[in-house]
Amino acid sequence: MITAENLTFTYRGNSTPALNDLSFTIPKGELVCLCGTNGSGKSTLFSLLAGLQTPSTGELSVGAISARGNEQELRKQSALVLQDADLQIIGATVAEDMMLTFPSNDTEAEATCRVMAERFSLLDHWDSPVHALSYGQKRKLCLAVSLLSTPSILLLDEPFSGLDYPAMLEMRSIMKANKEQGLTQIVSVHDLEPVIDLADSMIVLHVGELKGTGAPEHLLGSLLEYGIRPPYSWLRKHTISPWG
Repeated sequence: MITAENLTFTYRGNSTPALNDLSFTIPKGELVCLCGTNGSGKSTLFSLLAGLQTPSTGELSVGAISARGNEQELRKQSALVLQDADLQIIGATVAEDMMLTFPSNDTEAEATCRVMAERFSLLDHWDSPVHALSYGQKRKLCLAVSLLSTPSILLLDEPFSGLDYPAMLEMRSIMKANKEQGLTQIVSVHDLEPVIDLADSMIVLHVGELKGTGAPEHLLGSLLEYGIRPPYSWLRKHTISPWG
């Protein structure tokens, strides 16, 4: 599904690459944990995968689409769900936000949106103003709208941040359902605990460089070296304190 070969990206005016010589592959349908401390390059990689930036050098492809010169097509394939839902919600109500990309008075589209709203437990809030939604409900609205475009890749930026325990369980259920449907998901996280058992693989970034890619069980032991806390279950097993 995704192939990167010697992928490098440097922001205009900077001499140091934000991403430097990354090479990895992601098979279709995998759920991938993208890990790294702040400034490691996670957001930059997401922007490249979403078609918002173009690689400086190297290659990045999604399916048969090369990222260079095909940014518009890439945006149709990838759906990016931001950590801050308020930056992504445009409509005044749940219904309006979900229907924005469809023609007005399209009854078939409205039926499709209502089915999606029901899946995300938002149908009872169909006519509710978005400012009346809880934080978790706003996050679900953004995710629901992203899935309406039937993307090939779902990019989730810190999807568990700020959620209470029931909302985290609900988010996990959504990810599981997406896996069952064969959707490729890349999840950017600081805290691995809520998602590591769902992950098929990991990508570890540190200061713009790729430090590891592969199955979680092969990489958890190296995470502390790059300032990433492994799951508590792994720390307990190895009698390591998360605070050093």
